[in-house]
Amino acid sequence: MNIILLGPPGAGKGTQARLLVEKHGFVQLSTGDMLRAARTSGTEMGKQVAAVMDRGDLVTDEIVIGLIAEQLDTGAGAKGVIFDGFPRTLAQADALSELLTGRGARLDAVVEMRVDDEAVIRRISGRFTCDRCGEVYHDDTKRPADPEACDKCGENKFKRRADDNADSVRTRLLAYYRETSPLIGYYYAKGQLRSVDGMGEIDAVHTAIESALRP
Repeated sequence: MNIILLGPPGAGKGTQARLLVEKHGFVQLSTGDMLRAARTSGTEMGKQVAAVMDRGDLVTDEIVIGLIAEQLDTGAGAKGVIFDGFPRTLAQADALSELLTGRGARLDAVVEMRVDDEAVIRRISGRFTCDRCGEVYHDDTKRPADPEACDKCGENKFKRRADDNADSVRTRLLAYYRETSPLIGYYYAKGQLRSVDGMGEIDAVHTAIESALRP
């Protein structure tokens, strides 16, 4: 099964993708992860990625599609693929459709995670992580038991992303609604869209996604 998790920044797509990977053995193809891996791979595609990123330019759709094609051609995702961070635009959606069709595959479902903007702003602007082990915390919902030690590894190395603040999140939301939200209508017209409430607890959202993916 090949699926897309669609939703604005902070909707919880990464968390839900990991749960689906753990349960079903799907492969999560994250645009960011693929670009970072390609940059240090030494392959021809990797050299292209490194050159583009070193110039500070945006990576083209062709490069991202090429990276996805490489993953599919290695047999990754035999049990299914979750596309994470791609597509973001209608042009990318068309390119992904052509890529899958050319390999005798198809997109089975697009799950839209509906969330409240103000709740997303609070969710993102309040989060921080352990710089050593990556454990995620939140000012309101998940503070470490000891404010000076990570619950998981015990280190006192907490960090916040520079753009995890209310103004930056609003800018990112605006970009999502301008560039990516048209995909909702696009996939609805294709009969592939499933919508779930993304504001519940993690397990509840996971259950809703599982239900949405059933035939």
